[in-house]
Amino acid sequence: MAFNLEKLLRPHISSIKPYSSARDEYSGKAGIFLDANENPFGSMATGNHNRYPDPYQHDIKEKLSTVKQIPANQIFLGNGSDEAIDLLMRAFCSPGIDNIIILPPTYGMYEVSAGINDIAIKRVNLSDSYQLKPQEIISEVNDNTKIIFICSPNNPSGNKLNRRDIYQILTQFEGIVVVDEAYIDFSDEPSFIEELKNYPNLLVMQTFSKAWGLASLRIGMAFASVDIIKILNLIKPPYNISGLTQEKVLEALDNAADIKDIVTNILKEREFLENELVKLPFVKKIFPSHSNFILIKVTEAKKIYEYLIEQTIIIRDRSKVTLCEDCLRISVGTRSENDALLLALKQYQA
Repeated sequence: MAFNLEKLLRPHISSIKPYSSARDEYSGKAGIFLDANENPFGSMATGNHNRYPDPYQHDIKEKLSTVKQIPANQIFLGNGSDEAIDLLMRAFCSPGIDNIIILPPTYGMYEVSAGINDIAIKRVNLSDSYQLKPQEIISEVNDNTKIIFICSPNNPSGNKLNRRDIYQILTQFEGIVVVDEAYIDFSDEPSFIEELKNYPNLLVMQTFSKAWGLASLRIGMAFASVDIIKILNLIKPPYNISGLTQEKVLEALDNAADIKDIVTNILKEREFLENELVKLPFVKKIFPSHSNFILIKVTEAKKIYEYLIEQTIIIRDRSKVTLCEDCLRISVGTRSENDALLLALKQYQA
């Protein structure tokens, strides 16, 4: 495979001069700061929030580098993984000309972001068992295909995708391959981060929203070659991660050892739910999960979904999603939440 990042990049991007913030020009932490038009007298909320945050989140990346075993200069942090998705399209896809490939059923923001950026979308459905069809995917590639998005473990199906199929796509495609690992902490698969040294066209996304329990902070991670990360940093907004968010993420990273116990508890509850849901007469199938949710096929999914809404139990009706007819997606809750769900389902009458 001949991967040429410069050829892939939209021509004008490499010549862009990035916005130079006050914190770019002086990165020290001590001094009298009269350079950024901030309020010197403090904040109207509790805490010290009157100064602009580190635009490149160096402290987080140094700690994360140790946790993920990857150099800090191969890490990008965004306002959720959605920011990385959007920036990739802005950097590599010319509106009205280029296209991306998505693999339904999959995470919906790939399509939404492509639509916003006027990027054409090619779709290659997963198999009936929610696995990749690598030859069909590669056959859809043309000269204007810039990015292939692969979600593994997959949302909404929950399963991990065959690793050998991902390798095949990485080897045969000359564009960017994004492996979205938002749910990797719940899987027995190793992260594709360890493959970055072998595949210059690979970008791996993860998130602090799931296992780390920081969904409201909106912070996602992207791992790639130094050159790809430089491009994302070139075009991102200057202060894309708030100072308060950075403080909380640093606190979480100090407690990184505790994540194993949290994941263990979630997996235990996932198994409990699977064992109980299979006993219900209207549950036709429980799909294998390597995530913190379960996809189930039922009779009359819409009616069950609406019934649970009446009980103030909220799940997701995925019936209208490709290959997910009559399917419901259930996030794993605490034992008391799971018990309440199961009690309501046992009382459901078709």
